[in-house]
Order: sequence, then structure tokens, then C-alpha cells
Amino acid sequence: MGVALGAFGAHALRETLLERGTTGTWETAVFYHLLHASIAWATVFSPPLAKKNAGRAACCWLLGVIIFSGSLYGLASGGPRWLGPITPLGGLLLMLGWGYAAASALAATKTDVS
Repeated sequence: MGVALGAFGAHALRETLLERGTTGTWETAVFYHLLHASIAWATVFSPPLAKKNAGRAACCWLLGVIIFSGSLYGLASGGPRWLGPITPLGGLLLMLGWGYAAASALAATKTDVS
């Protein structure tokens, strides 16, 4: 989805984003979308991190991308202004996901050391 939305913004929405001055907003949405989709896949399929916190991290990243990137996609393309205050909630979910990932990594490290 991130690749498709990046291409869509670069080609089909190019003029609209340029007119609105929101190309950077669209690019930010795509960047966070791709980054967190990639890390979520890597986390879920990484055997040492296959613990409940790794699953929670992936869920937070999924919801965070939907809310954070989704609201930015909407704002950049001319969606309703109420999407603006929602964006930070998605950012908080992305950060919470990183906290869960760190907890999962620490638990895996403690298990390996024992």
C-alpha cells in the first residue's frame, strides 16, 4: 500500500499536491507508512522476537500507520481539517509500538542470557 500510495501521489496527485503545497505532507505519510510496515513485517516474522510484546508492537504500528499516515494522506489531498488533531494519536501509537518492540527485544535478550 505504501508503495502504491507513493506512486499515486507522485503521479496522479502531483498537480493537486503541488497546488495545495502539500507534497511534503504526502511524502511524510508515505515515509512513515513504509518504515513501519517494513519493521512490523520484520518483527512479526523474527523468531527471537515472537513474543506477545512483538505482536503488540506490530498492532500499534498497524493502527498508527492507519491513523498517522491516513490522516496525513487525507489532509494533503484536501480532506477535512478535523483530521489534523487525529494525526498525533497515530504518532503516539507508532511510539508505543517502538516501546513494545524494545520490551520484546529486552525479554528475548534476558532469555538468551539465562
